[in-house]
Amino acid sequence: MHDFPVPDVWLPHRVSYGETDTMGVLYYAEYLHLFERARNEYTRQHGIRYSVVEQRGIFLPVREARCRYRAPARYDDLLHVRAGVSELKRASLRFVYEIRDQDKRQLLAEGMTQHAFVDKGGRPVAVPPWFREAFLK
Repeated sequence: MHDFPVPDVWLPHRVSYGETDTMGVLYYAEYLHLFERARNEYTRQHGIRYSVVEQRGIFLPVREARCRYRAPARYDDLLHVRAGVSELKRASLRFVYEIRDQDKRQLLAEGMTQHAFVDKGGRPVAVPPWFREAFLK
């Protein structure tokens, strides 16, 4: 495995029939859903539930998303989705992801999402100290 930011999380996921296309391959847009699930698990493991972030008046819209598909995932495959933070700036955050096979040996996909920190009105705000502290653990 190549360098990946730590701390990180691994989220297991079994591909369901409804997530596949007519060829039994994981539908391309589902990879972004898997990224989101791993991102939520990452924040949860750092003591922050996204619902609490929103209750505090902070929102993290996705500004950019990328996914590079390396090998197909198929119906009933057990996948492991890895997430980590590669960048935490003044008012933005970048997550990186990997999706690997059951043994975590083969890289099936990799990607990133970049998020802005905004208030309820959509105006940019600085990363709150409580958020920064939780992610530096």
